[in-house]
Amino acid sequence: MGKLNHFDEAGNAVMVDVTEKDITTRIAVATGEITMNQETYEVVKQGRAKKGDVLGVARVAGIMATKKTSELIPMCHPLMLTKASIDFELEEETSTIRAICTTKLAGRTGVEMEALTGVTTALLTIYDMCKAMDRSMCIQNVHLLEKLGGKSGHYQAKK
Repeated sequence: MGKLNHFDEAGNAVMVDVTEKDITTRIAVATGEITMNQETYEVVKQGRAKKGDVLGVARVAGIMATKKTSELIPMCHPLMLTKASIDFELEEETSTIRAICTTKLAGRTGVEMEALTGVTTALLTIYDMCKAMDRSMCIQNVHLLEKLGGKSGHYQAKK
């Protein structure tokens, strides 16, 4: 395990200096899920929610959040993303919606935090739009699936 790089020798929080790092293509994929009651799941799946197209709004919210990550997470660098996408997988048996966020850029620092912020915001948007129907929804299992590029190379989560 390496040292924490967001602290200097005196223990002060710092933004990591990436000036000397090589510019490489960097990609991150994050996922998470929200479980809800069957009735709410069907309303979302069929696009019948009173507030509108839940998954469409959640997709836009997640993409917008990727671009705002540095405003939310104090030590994140502002990044010029070249790709941000949100996809959804619906699991009928468990009334679960899985969100997958992919972020990409050519730069000196990774895009993991952007992907994690995007997926979390998409899931929170689903919760917000459906909470009148089901306050027991559960957001869980948010994690990084894959990261490519940079000095540390390729990371893939274990299944």
